Order: sequence, then C-alpha cells, then structure tokens
Amino acid sequence: MRERFEGQLNRLRDDILTMGSMVEEELRLALKAMDELDFSLAREVYAADKAVNDKRFAVEEECTMIISTQQPNARDLRAIIAVMNMIVDLERMGDQAKGIAKAILHLEDNPTQAQPTELAEMGGIAMEMLRQTMMAYANRDIDLAQQIAERDNDVDELYAQLFTRIMVRMARAESPDKCETNYEFIRMARELERFSDLATNVAERIIYINNGLMHETNTDWERMPA
Repeated sequence: MRERFEGQLNRLRDDILTMGSMVEEELRLALKAMDELDFSLAREVYAADKAVNDKRFAVEEECTMIISTQQPNARDLRAIIAVMNMIVDLERMGDQAKGIAKAILHLEDNPTQAQPTELAEMGGIAMEMLRQTMMAYANRDIDLAQQIAERDNDVDELYAQLFTRIMVRMARAESPDKCETNYEFIRMARELERFSDLATNVAERIIYINNGLMHETNTDWERMPA
C-alpha cells in the first residue's frame, strides 16, 4: 500500500512540474506578443490559459482522491495540501499572462509608441522566477526557494520606475489615444508584478513542504521605518 501511495505522490509531483511548464509556455507567448506587438500571438495565450486551468482542476481532483482513499499521515498531508495551494497560484499566474494578452489586444486599434524598457526587464525576471521555483520544487531546494523573493523585490522596483515614467508621459500626452496606450503599459506591468508575487507564494509552499514552516519570504516590510 505504501509503495502504491508513493507512486501517487510521485505522479502528483510530476503534475506540478508539468503545470509549471504549461504556465511557462503561456508566459513565453505573452512576452513574445508584447515584445513584437503580435496580436495573433496574443490570442494564442487564451488557448494556453484554458489548458492551464484544465490542468489545475485535474490535479485538484487527484489530490482530493488521494486524501480520501489513502488517509495520509501528517507529513504527506502537508505536502498534498501545499500542492493544492500551489496549483491555485500557478493557475493565477496563467491568468496574469492572459491579462498581458488582453492589454496587448486593447492596443490593436491604437497608435503604437515605444514600450518602457522596464517591461522587458520585468518579463525576463518573472520568467526566471518561475523556472527557479519549479527547480526548487523538483530538487527540494529550500535555499533556492528563499532566494526567489529577492527577485520579486527587483520586479517591484522596476514596476515603481515604470509607473513613474508612465505618469510623466500621460501628463504630457496631447492625444487621448496615447493615454490609453500608456494605461495598457501600466496594466501589463501590473500583471507581471502580480505574477512575480505569486511565484513567491509558490516558493513559500515549497519551503513549507520541506520543513513544515510557513512564513513570508519577502521581508521588505522589515526595512520600512516605524
């Protein structure tokens, strides 16, 4: 019975890695569409997002089945519950990628202008965070999981820079169309900022699986003045 249960847990682990790869592909499509302002590619993100959603529900059903039939011990139950939280965050990360695609499609009838350089930087870091998160999960690497929050801080800083830049642009804009375009740039940046937050959430669950401790890895608040 234990051997069979271990096999189920291994399949669950493989499913998480597969779902992570699916989210990575969805983000890749969204970032490429953003970089090239490719509206056709942006529409492909929607299909990729549906596949991620379907995978989330399949894994959730699998977790429920394992819990109901195997009566796992405390350690195994902790791992399964953590997985159920991780798939929700991964599914939401897919939603953020789809949000980028939505913003791109809103630019289809608007005049184009140079994208803020921060967007591409944020996208690159978000992709790296997702890959590191899946690597930390596959290797049970707590140190790597803890490092992911540091990259989230980088994304937050870039978002603040972009927001300030866009506000200045919008204050000087002579055309309402340009204001709308700048708004969509902010929207894309916000989706990437949220994507990175969710990657940090997944990293925290990885730490929890391995040592039973749940805490926020992003400790920016500790440096804030009283």
